Amino acid sequence: MIKKGTWLFRYRSYVPLFMFIAVIPFLLFDTEDFGSFQRWEWGLTCLLISLLGLLLRVIVILQTPEGTSGRNVHQQEASTINTKGIYSVVRHPLYLGNFLMWLGLILYAGSIEFLIFAVLFFWIYYERIMFAEEEFLRSKFGEQFEAWAEHTPAFFPSFKHYVPASFRFNWKRIIHREYHGLAALMVSFAYLNFLKNLLQLRQVYLDTEWKWAVVITIVFYIFIRFLVKKTNFLKS
Repeated sequence: MIKKGTWLFRYRSYVPLFMFIAVIPFLLFDTEDFGSFQRWEWGLTCLLISLLGLLLRVIVILQTPEGTSGRNVHQQEASTINTKGIYSVVRHPLYLGNFLMWLGLILYAGSIEFLIFAVLFFWIYYERIMFAEEEFLRSKFGEQFEAWAEHTPAFFPSFKHYVPASFRFNWKRIIHREYHGLAALMVSFAYLNFLKNLLQLRQVYLDTEWKWAVVITIVFYIFIRFLVKKTNFLKS
């Protein structure tokens, strides 16, 4: 489990590519939607679920000190163990946030079979990563980790032992850390909309709201990317 989790941790950024391909046969052969992708209300509901996951990631960013595991892919990192704020509610809030972001997309796909497949895949995949991460923390922090893990659930939140955390709102850090994720999320919804039009309605078409969403997202991404690469404006 540790070896598998360590390997999967390094390549977790490639999971979206696999899911984008895996969804195709489900959309091609399963035409019975449990939510109409052509109704903007359904699309907005799914998007809000995904944005809730992104909000959870933002909370983690605001409450997590530098030097802990984030977007690094080569190895586990932890200069301290986080036990307050969101980390007193759930041990893996980033992965819970990731799940909610994916859940919105999975629901928008509209296939019950894909919903079952994707949730199981997410659980099996991230269960091993969480196991490897916790073994790393256990070996580094010992009793401190054990005491925290004993009353803090791994994935399903509980506020029974909530401990407030001090944090300073830093919008620059939020944008710098999550602009990739926000852009990828909007493009992913548009991708699913295009696929469903193509595979189920036999139309090469992207609904108007997603066209505008993609255009705005691309402009936003290019602008932020310029600030990150060419200026020090977003450095906190």
